[in-house]
Amino acid sequence: MKQFYLFIFFSILFAGTIKSQFNKTAEGPFSQLIIRGAILINGNGAPPIGPVDITVENDKITAINVVGYPGVAIEESRRPVLNNDGKEINATGMYILPGFIDMHGHIGGDAQGADWDYVFKLWLAHGVTTVREPSGRSLAYALDLKQRSIKNEIIAPRILAYTGFGQGSKKSISTKAQAREWVRQNAKNGADGIKFFGAEPEIMKAALDENKKLGLRSACHHAQLSVARWNALHSARAGLTSMEHWYGLPEALFEDRTVQNYSLDYNYQNEQDRFGEAGKLWKQAAVPYSDHWNNVMSELIDLDFTMVPTFNIYEASRDLHRARRAEWHEDYTLPSLWRFFQPSKISHGSYWHFWGTEEEVAWKENFNLWMTFINEYKNRGGRIAAGSDSGFIFQLYGFAYIRELEMLREAGFHPLEVIRSATLNGAEALGLADHIGSIEIGKSADFVIIEENPLKNLKVLYGTGAIKLTEGNKVVRVGGVKHTIRQGVVYDAKQLLREVKAMVEIAKKKEGFRITQPGN
Repeated sequence: MKQFYLFIFFSILFAGTIKSQFNKTAEGPFSQLIIRGAILINGNGAPPIGPVDITVENDKITAINVVGYPGVAIEESRRPVLNNDGKEINATGMYILPGFIDMHGHIGGDAQGADWDYVFKLWLAHGVTTVREPSGRSLAYALDLKQRSIKNEIIAPRILAYTGFGQGSKKSISTKAQAREWVRQNAKNGADGIKFFGAEPEIMKAALDENKKLGLRSACHHAQLSVARWNALHSARAGLTSMEHWYGLPEALFEDRTVQNYSLDYNYQNEQDRFGEAGKLWKQAAVPYSDHWNNVMSELIDLDFTMVPTFNIYEASRDLHRARRAEWHEDYTLPSLWRFFQPSKISHGSYWHFWGTEEEVAWKENFNLWMTFINEYKNRGGRIAAGSDSGFIFQLYGFAYIRELEMLREAGFHPLEVIRSATLNGAEALGLADHIGSIEIGKSADFVIIEENPLKNLKVLYGTGAIKLTEGNKVVRVGGVKHTIRQGVVYDAKQLLREVKAMVEIAKKKEGFRITQPGN
């Protein structure tokens, strides 16, 4: 056991210097890669088809061949021929999907003690091949990792870096001219877009207009400090391309008020106030399917506006015990991250000052109304994409993304619609649908390969798998992603999880740490 941990320790230590032929955890890209016999879930909403053989050259899909019928032996003459220097993966009976896109993925954080290698391995182990970081430690930090990922110098997903509006500015942005200049400089710095939190209306208009002129994308968490004068509908009209979470949307649906019905001793810096009152917000909006509710939805759809609900990041608000006791924390959550999650007046999202039944009941109703809007938005042609916002509120990287897919299913999405939200919809929102998001000839070789059918049970996508009782009355674990392939590089997803588990074990041994529940 000691030798195993030493091997993992040195693998982690030298991960940043490994290139192309990484180790047994990652291989490729190859001059030719053939994935044989898989059942294809394309990502565009089409039903599964298989068996198929998929041919990849370097990092591009060059052929997709249907090679037979279920339960019938495949004629070898119908199959593509493997070159002498090619590699093949026998995926007979397995399912292959496009790589997942996390539209709201923070690359760890200093407060959480979570570094990029830990975070990236958890994402890739859950099939996440592309991540949009909606502002983080710094643009330079994200861009450095982005370039190292492109060069295959590190084990990492594809990264798109969005800068927080005003981040890096030497002084606060207080004029339209300053807003436009910051946006231009942000583009020159190499950012893929901007993450807004709200600002004065004229500042928002100027910044969004300039960003749109430059052809960059944008996201916004409509924070309560600005939302009374600038809600999600204002942002969409001004050119915002996507909204995060749900703040700003109920405010656009208000009919008999202009501000949230805050308690009169509310303090935004008290996060139990902030999240507790937020759980009562959807009830203050227009009734589902009313004229105003319908009109706001129709206008947002006409504006080609993308919503990234991140349901999972608020789930602890409706069931704190469930989120706190998730089975993966024991093996995969770092001690520093576990401490960050505990009740605190300082750590963001650790608002468990005295969270109780009343707050959870309010949040359950909040979710019902929110999910009704999101599902109907999808039904009428609006774009919903999947994002996790992991690293806060007991939500762990990778695992939280799969939980987000389950919650989209809870909202009313067919499993094929869930997969489309996780793949093609995200690619469209990023302006990358010509390159990623579905399995088509000419697109990048981003795949998820899994032995179980995720349409029947999304839980099989968790790294911990799904519990199953065999015909022999034996309890087993099935599933977990087998291979994640990003731009033709093949990752052993289960090995990535073993390496993360070893990281956590090393950190625990160093501190003599064990997980305990608050107050014990």
